[in-house]
Amino acid sequence: MSRAAGRVVLVTGASRGIGAACARRFAATGARLALLARPSAALDAMGRELGAHTVPCDLAEAPQVEAALVEVERALGPVDVLVNNAGIVHRHEVVGHSTAEWDRVMAVNLRAPFLLARGVLPGMLARGAGRIINVSSISGSGGTPLLSAYCASKAGLLGFTRALSAEVKGRGVVVVAVSPGSVDTDMLVGSGFAPAMAPEDIAEIVAFLADGPPALTGGAVEAFA
Repeated sequence: MSRAAGRVVLVTGASRGIGAACARRFAATGARLALLARPSAALDAMGRELGAHTVPCDLAEAPQVEAALVEVERALGPVDVLVNNAGIVHRHEVVGHSTAEWDRVMAVNLRAPFLLARGVLPGMLARGAGRIINVSSISGSGGTPLLSAYCASKAGLLGFTRALSAEVKGRGVVVVAVSPGSVDTDMLVGSGFAPAMAPEDIAEIVAFLADGPPALTGGAVEAFA
């Protein structure tokens, strides 16, 4: 049985797409699940389907993120595996790109993973065990027209992964990223790219990283079909 059995796994952006696929994959291993996403019927349905603890949360709002983590730990206990999956995209040329939209993309895609990692790390370090898995994108190491904010946020998430892994090296906490290519999700609609993978393909990689060897820490697994 997977080592995830019985562990507390927190997945963000868990109401659809890659997040929902990850939630289902961890549920199959016997993990105790906490699902964070914006309030929606889809999030409620995921909670009922998987018997998971759901916390409606706007990840762009720092106080909500911090309060959500307090609620998760109150309900389930310390987080053993954190999957920072939630992400948003705003397509626009840099000229005319609003500051508000830029800031919101950065808040969800980069600041929320920092806030959640900062929140779970003390407990992980005290126990000498934990996994933080950041879902980045191949856009984090390349450039895509009209996606300046998204590309910058995902590049930042890769940098954060490497820096944090070096900071906690040798203390039992593994920090790793996965950078998917084109996945069949709502985010891909309107991108001009055809889907090459299903969300379940990425969930398999995330599940592997949750149990994979500590030598993976600081790495970024690029996923292509």
